[in-house]
Amino acid sequence: MSERNVIGGELEPCGLDPLTGFFRDGCCSTGPEDRGSHTICAVVTAEFLEHQRSIGNDLSTPMPMHRFPGLNPGDRWCVTAANWLRAHMDGCAAPVVLACTNERALDIVPIEVLREHAVDVPEDLSALDD
Repeated sequence: MSERNVIGGELEPCGLDPLTGFFRDGCCSTGPEDRGSHTICAVVTAEFLEHQRSIGNDLSTPMPMHRFPGLNPGDRWCVTAANWLRAHMDGCAAPVVLACTNERALDIVPIEVLREHAVDVPEDLSALDD
């Protein structure tokens, strides 16, 4: 059985370059071994990356041993629901791609909050550098 997204459809891929997902399959798939719930497909911004670094979650520095390339503004990445919610509460949530966000994220983040930040990936990613 395939996983579902937060809007009720089949979970769509979040990102292939860089290759995201807890299982590095391009999707925000989850399972019992994903204790962090890497279920929100975020389009990371410089502000979000800085916030994550400030709370001890450095998403910018490559960590090859974990198959983690390090992120740049505009990258799509499956982030943990708890850290994304913390960024939201601190006023710097990253935009969310709902079709690529796993329904399990709703265990932590209300759909209304995700919808506030819903976005299609813009053609020009330079706007995400702010």
